[in-house]
Formats: sequence, C-alpha cells, structure tokens
Amino acid sequence: MPDRDEEREYDLRWADGAEYKEPSARARMLAARWKENPPGPVPFRADPDHVGSGRRSSWVSTAVVLGCVAAVIVLLGYLNLRAPY
Repeated sequence: MPDRDEEREYDLRWADGAEYKEPSARARMLAARWKENPPGPVPFRADPDHVGSGRRSSWVSTAVVLGCVAAVIVLLGYLNLRAPY
C-alpha cells in the first residue's frame, strides 16, 4: 500500500475536487431568515455625529498625558531622595 501513496499527487486539482462541507445550523438558519428578510447595509465606520458625544478635545488629552508624565517624574525624584545611600 505505501506504493500507492507515493503515486498520488496532492495538488490544487485534487483539493478543488473535494466535496464541500455542509453549512452549520446557524448558517442555514441565517440563510433562511435572510431569504425572506435580507439585512440592511451596515456602515464600516460609525457616523461622525455619534463618535464625538463624550470625546475630549485634543488639548485636554495632551494636558492629561503631560500631567501623568510630570507626576511620574516627581514621584521618581521623591523616591530617589528617600533612598538610603
């Protein structure tokens, strides 16, 4: 039998000739549902008016980042002063 395996050639024609798997139950259910009532188009990105409702301005974000960096620097300096030599 090993001789027969060596003679076989597994290429794209062999892979393309394979039978397709049966779709899952969820895929069949959605296909049946969408045949009667297809879903509407969904945008890839959200609308700009929905995004900006709770958003900070850029200068506030910059101030928060710089404040955090300054706090870390002060904390490290304080710890350096308290460290025994």
